[in-house]
Amino acid sequence: MNHRILPSAQVDPSAELGDGTTVWDLAQIREGARLGAGCIVGRGAYVGAGVRIGDNVKLQNHALVYEPAVLEDGVFIGPAVVLTNDRAPRSVDPDGRLKRAADWDAVGVHVAAGASLGARSVCVAPVRIGRWAMVAAGASSPATSPTSRSSRASRPAGSAGSAAPGSGWTSARTSRAPGSARRPARSTPSRPAN
Repeated sequence: MNHRILPSAQVDPSAELGDGTTVWDLAQIREGARLGAGCIVGRGAYVGAGVRIGDNVKLQNHALVYEPAVLEDGVFIGPAVVLTNDRAPRSVDPDGRLKRAADWDAVGVHVAAGASLGARSVCVAPVRIGRWAMVAAGASSPATSPTSRSSRASRPAGSAGSAAPGSGWTSARTSRAPGSARRPARSTPSRPAN
C-alpha cells in the first residue's frame, strides 16, 4: 500500500490504510480501523478501534472519532470535532467501582457521503448525519440530521446555510452559493391602511 505515516503518529499494525492516505503527527489510529484511499488524518486526531472510514475523507487536527463510527466517502470532519459513543458516560457504577468496557455498549455515529461537520461540533451517539448535510461549527447534533443538502445548527452555533455538491458553501443570510446569481427579492403584499 502507498500511504504516508508521520514518525510521531501511532497506527496499530492491524489498521488498514488505503492508497494515498496520510496520517499526520501525533494522530492515533487504533486496532482494526479501516480507512479508504486518499484520506487525510490531521495532527492529533484519534480514530477508534474498528472505525470504518471511506475514501477521500478529511479528519482535521484534533478530531476524535470513537468506535463504532462509520464515515462514508467524501466526509469532512472539522478541527476538534467529537463523535461520541456512550449514551450515559460515567466513570464509576452506582457502587463506586470503576466502569470497564464490559459495563456499557458502544453506540455509533454514522456520517453519510459528502457530509461536513464544522469545527468543534459534537455528535452525541447514536446519530446519523445525512448525505451532503452540514453541521455548523460549534453545534451539538440532534438525534438525526436531515439528508440531501441540508444543514443543522444547534445552540450555541446559531444558523447555518446548506451545501450543494460542487457548488460550495451557501450562507443562511444570502441563501446562495458563491458565484451564483442573486435570488429575486420577495415582494410583500401591501396591507390596507387602518
